[in-house]
Amino acid sequence: MSVLEVAELVVEPTRVQLFQFSAATGNAHRIHYDETYAREEGYPDVLVQSHLHACFLLRAVRATVGERSQLERFGWRNRGIAVPGDRLICRGRATNQETTPDGLRITYELEERNQRGELCATAWATAVLYEGAAE
Repeated sequence: MSVLEVAELVVEPTRVQLFQFSAATGNAHRIHYDETYAREEGYPDVLVQSHLHACFLLRAVRATVGERSQLERFGWRNRGIAVPGDRLICRGRATNQETTPDGLRITYELEERNQRGELCATAWATAVLYEGAAE
């Protein structure tokens, strides 16, 4: 796979993963672990945490650029919800590349969509691939 196209990442979050992520990040909002509460708030089920969407998108970038790289910039915006059992597909592509004294700096745009094609999150990242990393 070329470093100009983000390696597709497919994840299916589970209730256990959401619970563990909330515990690890100190997120005690009931909407992420209490199905009854989430439904009372108008959602179909408990929700994937905003920051977990970011983690999935970051995993896709890191899988693309490899270990011989440095992530310089990352940002994301949540655009829709996801629930346990959704199939989330992270994809992206390079929008800019430039040669630097350290290697190749690549800027990416990414998106995460569910199995219905609904947009869940967008992201942008810039990474430097050190000399020889893309070989």
